[in-house]
Amino acid sequence: MNSPGHRSGRLALHWQILIGLLAGAVAGLTARGLLDPEATQRFAKTWIEPIGQVFLRLILMVVIPLVFSALVLGVAGIGDVRKLGWLGLKTFLFTLVFSSASVVIGLVLVNVVQPGMRLSEESRLKLTERYTKDVDKTKDQAKKAKTPRDTLLDIIPKNPLQEMVGALDGSSPGGGMLAVMFFALAIGTAITVAGDRTQPLIAVLEGVYDVVMVVIQFAMRLAPFGVAAMVFTLTAELGLEILRTLAWYVGTVIVGLAIHMFVVYSAVVWSFARMSPRRFFGRITEVMLTAFATSSSNATLPTSLRVTEENLKVPRDITSFVLTVGSTANQNGTALYEGITVLFLAQVFGKQLGIEQQLTVVLMAILAGIGTAGVPGGSLPLVVLVLQTIDVSPDGIGIILGVDRLLDMCRTTVNVTGDIAVAACVQGKGGQGGVASG
Repeated sequence: MNSPGHRSGRLALHWQILIGLLAGAVAGLTARGLLDPEATQRFAKTWIEPIGQVFLRLILMVVIPLVFSALVLGVAGIGDVRKLGWLGLKTFLFTLVFSSASVVIGLVLVNVVQPGMRLSEESRLKLTERYTKDVDKTKDQAKKAKTPRDTLLDIIPKNPLQEMVGALDGSSPGGGMLAVMFFALAIGTAITVAGDRTQPLIAVLEGVYDVVMVVIQFAMRLAPFGVAAMVFTLTAELGLEILRTLAWYVGTVIVGLAIHMFVVYSAVVWSFARMSPRRFFGRITEVMLTAFATSSSNATLPTSLRVTEENLKVPRDITSFVLTVGSTANQNGTALYEGITVLFLAQVFGKQLGIEQQLTVVLMAILAGIGTAGVPGGSLPLVVLVLQTIDVSPDGIGIILGVDRLLDMCRTTVNVTGDIAVAACVQGKGGQGGVASG
């Protein structure tokens, strides 16, 4: 069955979103130039902005069930670590190294380049005033700031359901979304230990995950209209400034992904797989092009399995485990993208994040890499989730939606290449001579 964006006679969804971005920007700039500014902003807030809110609320509605089911299933899928022993442990360690490196690269870049600081102070103040939900609440939270000891303890929830209820509005009594993630990781680990007896529970969670993805697909059908509405509202108020800021953001993400792929992957493959980076990338070009075209780790998986086995001579038992698990759990390109996106939007909305909050973003981006769906647009709900956690308005996601498809293609290529790099490194120096020599 074809997706809505690929039916005969209809534009692909990413082109519809791009058109929505351009239409909203042109309409907003025109209204800003020809009409009374105050009247235009009142009209946008009353009649246009709610269209974008419908799209955002559909995404927010499924964030908690998506994160919980995806993380549990992701960890349960890595449950073969217990059965496969050293192979599973090496896979986990390389995945952790790649994901951590990717988020650190993003964190450094966004703090050095500061793409969200390209707005004038006047524009930033407007955004802050408009989107800050509750200044008094923020001040109260600052007064109740926790010690590092309490922050660490709160990651382990006393009442997981209470944490889920309050995770998105800041009313949770403990660690919020981090506590929900910890609970999901604990349940996933327990499922792997319990074994076959948990198959009914896994089936239920798979059903929840599938249903959530259908809701997200429905929400994405509204994305062109939501993007147009949100961009119209922003450009009517801020003009070309917001578009220039967006260009800086896109450049920062692409540079970060390029550094991660061609520097980090090359160094690790050279060190642990004894493989020339030039040969490594040359022999998986088909996979990289497929990933770029489809924007889906899952859709690229058959090609990844074949090319890794045939061109890199990695044994089938390694490729079948590492690449299958990696298509869901090793989303380090997405982790880099999410880290940059969240910090960029925090800068845009004038939210100053301390080291502790930035480290929280890093940790959540790494964990979100396990829970990100390997399909186009699968990372958007998790970006909204992290924004809510650091008290930044999720409305800001409308700024980046129009260019998300391009970045999705780029980060999927990094994700899939990372899976193959892990497979090559897991085989390591003890592998066949064909791998080492190319």
